[in-house]
Amino acid sequence: MRTNPIHRQIKANIAQSGMTLTEVVNRMNLKRSNNNQTTIQNISNKIMRGTIKYSEILEIASVLNMKIIWLEKEEEGVRDV
Repeated sequence: MRTNPIHRQIKANIAQSGMTLTEVVNRMNLKRSNNNQTTIQNISNKIMRGTIKYSEILEIASVLNMKIIWLEKEEEGVRDV
């Protein structure tokens, strides 16, 4: 099974932080109510399938002390001069 771009990016950011997915999910659960806990397997499956919610990606970014920035794409074929 090929990994999707979301999987590669999240995996790279977690690795760069020096944390594991287990640590990330444990920290996510610290901020969640008891009836809204998640599991490592659940988050891992969502990342692999590309079905993870944007709100969960924001949670992961917060745990990693990162923020997500949206940038406007440059038009193809147009260069700064």
